[in-house]
Amino acid sequence: MSKDIKISDNWFLDKDSKYRWICHRVKKCLLSTKTTFQKVEIFDLYNLGRVVVLDDKIQSAEADEFIYHEAIVHPAMITHPSPETILILGGGEGATLREVNKHPTVKKIVMVDIDEEFVRLCKKHLKKWHGGSFSDKRVELIFSDAMEYIKRTLSKFDVIIADLSDPVEEGPAQFLYTKEFYSSIKKTLMPNGIFVTHATEAYYTQNKSISIEIFKKFSDVFPISDFYYEYVPSFGTLWSFIIGSLTYSPAKLSSVIIGNRLKKRGLNNLSYYDQETHKRLFSIPKCIGNYL
Repeated sequence: MSKDIKISDNWFLDKDSKYRWICHRVKKCLLSTKTTFQKVEIFDLYNLGRVVVLDDKIQSAEADEFIYHEAIVHPAMITHPSPETILILGGGEGATLREVNKHPTVKKIVMVDIDEEFVRLCKKHLKKWHGGSFSDKRVELIFSDAMEYIKRTLSKFDVIIADLSDPVEEGPAQFLYTKEFYSSIKKTLMPNGIFVTHATEAYYTQNKSISIEIFKKFSDVFPISDFYYEYVPSFGTLWSFIIGSLTYSPAKLSSVIIGNRLKKRGLNNLSYYDQETHKRLFSIPKCIGNYL
């Protein structure tokens, strides 16, 4: 750090890994609390605007949350020709829900999050994230463990989106990145349904990254599995996603079809995603593709 930084200056350390910590100067701390499930902090930072921090790691930032949330939602939603029933697992900030709500084909959205108190805090402090999406009449909000919900539900969905915590070793979410869980997800999809999950950090140089391990489990369950990634500045890294289906491959979708569906659904003015971005997302370099 520069010598002119005073000891009294307030800094947040995003402990990205045991090898790297990223420092952010805090403008204001809005809250710091513990729910039944996790430590929750919301800061206003000078460089990223408002951020939500779970268990000392940045989950979402005002400056660039649209990149992550449009990336996890729209490739899958556009790949499906008429998504009507949607299941969101996690996504407590409400931004994934916000993006799903933009699709006029949607008739019902079930959102399942384990942490009711966290969702309540997000409703109050992250209004730019959810944009009032929790009040949409199509939304059913359920507070439950994602795995338990998947095991007991009899409903079938066109698109399932897993916006869950990272699979930290010995953490509760590690069981949501297994072949067994993906098999249960597959049974919960309609025959032409699509499932998308984020898959943690992507690496250009390491063939044993967690994202590649997740993809291999994923592709054992879904005959059509596509890997993609994007750089998220507030994460300080490339971030990966995986889409699986029995019918549709987003990587094979033509730009003409993507453009037509975006236009028909009134989605030509998204901040990040369009047909050109879609094609770039699924153009995987050899240094990653060789391990998929």
